[in-house]
Amino acid sequence: MIASSPPVLIGIARIGDLLIVLIAGWLAYVLRHDTLTMPVAYVAAIGVALALTANAFQVAGLYRFGVVETVGGQLGRIIGGWTAVSLLLLAIGFFSKTSADYSRIWVGIWLGLGFVAIVVFRLGMARRIESWKQSGVMQRNAVVVGAGAQAERLLRYVAEQKSELGVEIVAVFTVRPNAGRRDVLGTPVRGDLNDLLLFLRGNQVQEVMVALPWDDEEQIAEVLTRLREAPVDVTLAPEPLGYRLMERRVRHLGGLPMTVVQEPPLSGWNYVVKGLEDRILSALIIAAISPLLALIALAVRLDSPGPAIFRQQRYGFNNNVFTVFKFRTMRTDMGDARGGAQATRGDPRITRLGAFLRRTSLDELPQLFNVLRGEMSLVGPRPHAVAHNEEYAQLIDQYLGRHKVKPGITGWAQIHGLRGETDTPEKMERRVQYDLYYIDNWSLWLDIRILIRTIFVGFVHKNAY
Repeated sequence: MIASSPPVLIGIARIGDLLIVLIAGWLAYVLRHDTLTMPVAYVAAIGVALALTANAFQVAGLYRFGVVETVGGQLGRIIGGWTAVSLLLLAIGFFSKTSADYSRIWVGIWLGLGFVAIVVFRLGMARRIESWKQSGVMQRNAVVVGAGAQAERLLRYVAEQKSELGVEIVAVFTVRPNAGRRDVLGTPVRGDLNDLLLFLRGNQVQEVMVALPWDDEEQIAEVLTRLREAPVDVTLAPEPLGYRLMERRVRHLGGLPMTVVQEPPLSGWNYVVKGLEDRILSALIIAAISPLLALIALAVRLDSPGPAIFRQQRYGFNNNVFTVFKFRTMRTDMGDARGGAQATRGDPRITRLGAFLRRTSLDELPQLFNVLRGEMSLVGPRPHAVAHNEEYAQLIDQYLGRHKVKPGITGWAQIHGLRGETDTPEKMERRVQYDLYYIDNWSLWLDIRILIRTIFVGFVHKNAY
């Protein structure tokens, strides 16, 4: 049955998403203009949206079966993916100067209708899959070849993950007859390879799991040869180390499967999406707040002698040094180029206007130009002064792991209140832990959550002084 094939269900999800985008765009045009015929420009816009949706949803993880089958695991990803599609469409229209060619009402109806329809479709799929799982329709019967430690480890893992995997191991078989075991962790031993072939003919079995030591190449080769004619999936259970690397991606090196143990946290499409997010949003924000930036710069110049912009060396991606931009908040005759002396409450170096800018985080706004230049991200670990970096790298384990991604204007640590002075190693260690969590769990949706929370809790804080 189609319900027993996760790859088919993933394919249905892909096709369904794209059909919804297509139909929603056409239906929005009909509702707006009361005609069934669409101009070429509108058709082209829908075509671009289809390509963006396919890629954004892939990056958001919406085409993994473990996500498709759960209700709670999809909503946040759908919001993040569809927001990315919407922002990219608006940015393309803005920068290509074609936005005036389209009805704003049509765009609003299309994006709103598309989002609602995708949510309803995906949640409906998840509930249908859940009902199939509960009724046993999606259950895959499997047998295990091997009765040693490898088989015990596999049976224990399948039993622990049974509700998620939908796999039922119905029997165990040995390579040689008279193996001396009647069961493995309660699962009966039904015989040897000859008995296995007979069992496959008379029972509904979809998979044979070979659980033998990998260094026993002769036995594994014999099992695979005997099963070549059986119409079932045949898989090879991992060695003990494999259970610690379950979530790792497999890459092929000239046809040789290689387990990826470590890779940059932002690579491939994730790197592209993060880059587009930074460049597009920073450009739009700068355009929107340019009068405010000019007003603050003028106020800084009038408030105290010195330049409006303060420049300081910071460590960025891969420990490369870059120049960070901020509105100047301190007196020029009491500055600290390396940033070794942190600002404290009531610091005499801070100007009258500077105190307000620091308290409201408005002094950080010029870093939008660092983002536009590709030196920073909107969201990421905050860049620390050179002196602090060198000091804490010696004190805190994995401190330099913060530089595996670009530093950000705001971050996971900042929205959790970890801002301002870090006068003890313990405070810095807590900040580093939040930064490393962000790096290990990055997603577009996480960035959007951080940006939204920054608006409400990230600008003004009691530790910002």
